[in-house]
Amino acid sequence: MIDKTAFAPEEALAKISDGATIMIGGFGPAGQPVKLIDALIDCNVRDLVIVSNNAGNGDIGLAALLKAGKVRKMVCSFPRQSDSYVFDSLYREGKVELELVPQGNLACRIQAAGMGLGAVFTPTGYGTLLADGKETREIDGKHYVLEYPIRADFALIKAYQGDRWGNLAYRKTARNFGPIMAMAATTTIAEVKEIVALGDLNPEHIVTPGIFVQHVVKV
Repeated sequence: MIDKTAFAPEEALAKISDGATIMIGGFGPAGQPVKLIDALIDCNVRDLVIVSNNAGNGDIGLAALLKAGKVRKMVCSFPRQSDSYVFDSLYREGKVELELVPQGNLACRIQAAGMGLGAVFTPTGYGTLLADGKETREIDGKHYVLEYPIRADFALIKAYQGDRWGNLAYRKTARNFGPIMAMAATTTIAEVKEIVALGDLNPEHIVTPGIFVQHVVKV
């Protein structure tokens, strides 16, 4: 019998090791798997590479993970916001690296990994510092930059409902990066509000099929 539910976040996170690349869903706090992040903070791991939309807000979630000294490098689109003082301080002190990726490129590169593509050409970033050292090409009179897929060892995402097979349904904007991150990671761990019986999820509402999910945790 296939049953991907985990009794506790710590059980699902047990295989994460030092230096792992982890995608964390969320558009700011919306859709951020805070309970999984809190459990990750308690894990004895370090030197993590985190791929996310931003670099944390306030003192909770991703910001707390940074503050705990668990992160070696951030790959994100919005490292600075009015309440991103944790990352800002660590970066200025040279305690964390940054790879800045425009949000459209971030989504495109994650999607490329999930689709098995070798690379993509995008016009975003052409002629800027973000294109330095990268291959460029003119196609139909327009200039493009070659960008490579972003893959991860783990994806920590948040959904509204899930079943024991790992099928997931999301709630409104909390959906954001979750579906594409689930496709681009070797192991996907989903934090859900409710685990329902098989067949209770409307097939039309399932955005992430269970084939892309290894663990479901109710919090």
